[in-house]
Amino acid sequence: MNKVTRNGVRLLWAAACVVLAYVAPQANAAPAWEDPAKTLRVMFPVAETGFDPAPSQDYYSAHVIRMIFDALYVPDYLARPFRVAPNTAAGMPKISADGRVWTIAIRKGIYFADDPVFKGRRRELTAQDYVYSFERVVDPKVRSPNAYYLTGKLVGLDDAVARAKATGKFDYDAAIPGLRALDRYTLQLTLVEPDYTLMNYLLQSALSAVAREVVEAYGDANTWVMDHPVGTGPYKLAEWRRGQKMVLVANPGYREEYFPPAPPGADAVTQAAAAAMKGKRLPQIGRVEISIIEESNPQLLAFGGGTLDYANVPADLIPKVLDRDGKLLPEYTSAGVTRQRVIQPALTYTYFNLEDPVVGGLTPDRIALRRAIVMAINVDEYVAVNWQGQARPATQIVPPEMLGHIADLNIRPPYDPATANALLDRFGYKDRDGDGYRELPDGSPLKLTMGSTPTVRDRDRDELWVKNLRAVGIRLDFVKQKWPELLKMARDANQLQMWGVGWINNSGDGDAFVQLLYGPNAGQSNLARFRNAEYDKLYVASKRVPPGPARDELYRKMNQIAQAYTPWDLGIYRYENTLVRPWVLGYVKNPAFEHPWKFFDIDLARLKAGR
Repeated sequence: MNKVTRNGVRLLWAAACVVLAYVAPQANAAPAWEDPAKTLRVMFPVAETGFDPAPSQDYYSAHVIRMIFDALYVPDYLARPFRVAPNTAAGMPKISADGRVWTIAIRKGIYFADDPVFKGRRRELTAQDYVYSFERVVDPKVRSPNAYYLTGKLVGLDDAVARAKATGKFDYDAAIPGLRALDRYTLQLTLVEPDYTLMNYLLQSALSAVAREVVEAYGDANTWVMDHPVGTGPYKLAEWRRGQKMVLVANPGYREEYFPPAPPGADAVTQAAAAAMKGKRLPQIGRVEISIIEESNPQLLAFGGGTLDYANVPADLIPKVLDRDGKLLPEYTSAGVTRQRVIQPALTYTYFNLEDPVVGGLTPDRIALRRAIVMAINVDEYVAVNWQGQARPATQIVPPEMLGHIADLNIRPPYDPATANALLDRFGYKDRDGDGYRELPDGSPLKLTMGSTPTVRDRDRDELWVKNLRAVGIRLDFVKQKWPELLKMARDANQLQMWGVGWINNSGDGDAFVQLLYGPNAGQSNLARFRNAEYDKLYVASKRVPPGPARDELYRKMNQIAQAYTPWDLGIYRYENTLVRPWVLGYVKNPAFEHPWKFFDIDLARLKAGR
């Protein structure tokens, strides 16, 4: 159970009101920020796993973590194209001439949310908090799937990990040359070698600052603090019913911060949002209620029924929202609802477990099996039917509009069932008993299993895969579990043969995607457990090169290796359509910064009027 009680919430708001009364003592004045009368209602389509930055990797938990904790840097909310902005850092890193020493100043006067562990004292964020938080990510006891963010990067850090493995305990008090707090407000990172991808990771929620006192007071056997997050962000966790609902309330100790102005050349939507929020202190909204709604129809019904303030439209329900010309239906426009649409910095793909005895391995027969499976899947039908045209077939590892996406590159095998059948025949996958399904070359049954959630979306995808693979004589069954359980099976227990997953990243850098096939990341982000020495060599080389033509050429070669060995079905790039109620102010669809609730406001008068 969540450790924050309802009474605690009432006391928190009572304290917030006292503070606000002190700042603006005039009678009956509306709160200037953190207004408890303003509640934002949103939904996630997938259940969360928990709110400790280091061990969390799922997309939806990260949304909450970003509002409770602070990374050094964040995506600039209003900037297009993507741009990095300082968050708790006082500015961009100062990087030495050789590219190896990064010095980062920490803003003064940032405080952790009040918690009994601090014994009534205000606890200021310091550079040492980032040192400790980075060390937690690589501590073997924590078993963080994000350890690859720092592994091999900082001088002395890998040695500290090796000592922890040998002794059974990470020494958080031992000095690490490449990870130091020079003083209270200065963090210095010394790299093993120049690495232009480091900024990508400094934006990630896993590298947010946590307080050592909190971990030591509330951590479980793994030192995880999933249900008692205490950060420096704009919100605090007030209620958590696992897999059902989360409630956040504004952090009354949040630093003074205001909505940013529109950048030069901003589009009309951005300019309107900046005008509506001009001069407003963040956050304006006092309470955020997050519901888990896994099925598509209930998601849209919840928005239509007025219980959600904005919602992403499930792709399979696009015809219920847009007409044939792609315009909102009158029932939405008459209610003042608007739509924003972007292509996500995401790849939805299906991986093959390269350690599996059936689909794994790098021998010609196994590669042929994987290639035939991919060639049997009709991705155009998948886009047209399952995604209602709100996606496009993926052509390479890095999605469009990200650094490292190569315009003329397409490594996707064509949809070609005839060639897939011929390939299977050639490598000994034949139907020997006449039941319509192929056997393995040794005569034993060929049975594939894929992870799948019990949702309509996955059920529709499953039907397409079953139909397409039946056409080439392959039987496919499914492991049905909720998403968090499938993630555990894939990452911790290595129990899934295949699974269709998505990877989305807020850094703007294609490194976040090419690392998905980097050998040392096997079992972490590399769920396929693909290992190839040449790919790994090219990946390491790519980190030493700034974004541009030289790095793109390395990425091209890495894509070609992936094409040759087929560890994935590449899948699709997704579009996302979001419906926004007219009383939600400050909303600008940012593909790299989904659900940034601190930037929003609720117009209570419009909410009361219903438009």
